[in-house]
Amino acid sequence: MSIFFFAGMICSCTLACLIGLQTFLIGGEVSEITAKKAARVTILDVADRANVSKSLVSLVMRGAPNVSAERRAAVLRAAAELGYRPNELARGLVRGRTHTIGVLLSDPHNPYFPETVDGIQEEADSFRYRALLATGYRDPQREAQAVQDMLERQMDGIVLLSPQFSTREISYVASSTPTVLVGRRTREPSLDSVVNDDYAGAVLAVEHLAGLGHRRIAHITGGSYAGSGMRRRGYERTMRRLGLERYVEIAAGEFTDEGGYLGAQRLLSEGEHPTAIFAANDLAAMGVLTAIREAGLSVPDDISLVGYDNSYLAQLSSVSLTSIDQPRHEMGILAARFLLERIESERTEPRREVLKPKLIPRSTTAPPH
Repeated sequence: MSIFFFAGMICSCTLACLIGLQTFLIGGEVSEITAKKAARVTILDVADRANVSKSLVSLVMRGAPNVSAERRAAVLRAAAELGYRPNELARGLVRGRTHTIGVLLSDPHNPYFPETVDGIQEEADSFRYRALLATGYRDPQREAQAVQDMLERQMDGIVLLSPQFSTREISYVASSTPTVLVGRRTREPSLDSVVNDDYAGAVLAVEHLAGLGHRRIAHITGGSYAGSGMRRRGYERTMRRLGLERYVEIAAGEFTDEGGYLGAQRLLSEGEHPTAIFAANDLAAMGVLTAIREAGLSVPDDISLVGYDNSYLAQLSSVSLTSIDQPRHEMGILAARFLLERIESERTEPRREVLKPKLIPRSTTAPPH
């Protein structure tokens, strides 16, 4: 069973906690108190209190115009007194809509996601839609199952945030319901997509370090994660363009602190260490910092470090990490906008948006000694 919860203005430090606490379970057990409260008041109760028919209450709740002001007021007063709330899900299913969108995020521990989710929720709110989140915890099979659960629950559309499962499966989802892909490029004609220009971001990182005088600039990759390949390509091509091809050094990693830690250990154990490291993302950069300190070295005196995302981790005063900023909040807004356009207007032609990153220099980069 997949875990879902309502998206709100979720801060980075609570996203994983909310998922871990299994705040909302779709298809699972609902709080007994909530269930009893919801069962207390029905449309029949409102009809009895207002001394009108059930059908008239239904007309008022739908906002039908052919109801007298006196009767409308009586129904609304009775509903307020009883605390009655219409079953929006049931009403939506009758209209063929649930006014709910699903959001699949790959890794709840990655600080890249919360601000993107905030943008999605902000735009969904403006359309009066709810967003339900689920995660696959970086496991393609669990992601595919979570999306299947969304389809079975008849959500009006789905946003896929950097999914790990296959292109074939993504195409299947898009053929089943309106779908927007975030953080991963696609040529699927039935898909909208919103991505950051990962290649350009890598160029910014390498040019910044080279501009400070670094030559031995290494890169720790993000493994198979979306965006990692373009960041690696941007690193390699920029090193060659700057005449630094002899110093190209790449260590396999992941978009996790452990991936950054292990990648840095490999770089620091092979002869002369680099004077600068470009990590695939901020989370990996945290692992790099740990490995550098364990080796008896310091940042930036011995090794300069650049991350990617400009997440809350980079902005911590104790870290002050130079990072490449990708506009995550804007990406979330555009993703939800594209999706809701498809749902509301039944648009079929694909929309693709590539947003430009920018360098945010901080205390982890300096000229080499």
